[in-house]
Amino acid sequence: MKRRTLDFLLTSLGALLSVGLLATGSLLMWGYSFASSTVRNQLSAQKIYFPPKGSSALAPSDIGPYLNQYAGQQMLNGAQAQAYADHFIAVHLKEIGGGLTYSQLSTKALAQPNNATLAAQVDTVFKGDTLRSMLLDAYAFWTFGQIAWWSAWAAYLGALFMVLLTALGWRHYRRVDDTVTL
Repeated sequence: MKRRTLDFLLTSLGALLSVGLLATGSLLMWGYSFASSTVRNQLSAQKIYFPPKGSSALAPSDIGPYLNQYAGQQMLNGAQAQAYADHFIAVHLKEIGGGLTYSQLSTKALAQPNNATLAAQVDTVFKGDTLRSMLLDAYAFWTFGQIAWWSAWAAYLGALFMVLLTALGWRHYRRVDDTVTL
């Protein structure tokens, strides 16, 4: 095989790879944009605000250290949703349910159908668990967006590197004597 033919094939492959990496980066950036804007739009529509700075709601040691950084802010991203779900709602659900899960409380309520207090407790824990689940879904979706953002930049850097190698390959291809074989 002639060296020039090999150079042409490898350089062409590099050019295709460059285009592929640019397309991949663009699709990943679109995925990031879609995930981030969807989460932001959905969370902003709910108008959930963190308790204001200095609020007694932020005083407990299992809440404050995680939520003080967001004090008074509206929830708009996945990191905030995760903090609120895991360190505000979950703490209150544990207090309301006496450490029991919805499933455990529900089983208990079925055994005591006339206990209105327990039925109300089950209802509150169910609603809290549902909201917590939705917020954690927003966090997961937002996290996929963050992964897409970092992956897009990695693809762009890979494309830049491949464009440089492709340019060097074309330069070498034009300089190699047509009679050189491998």
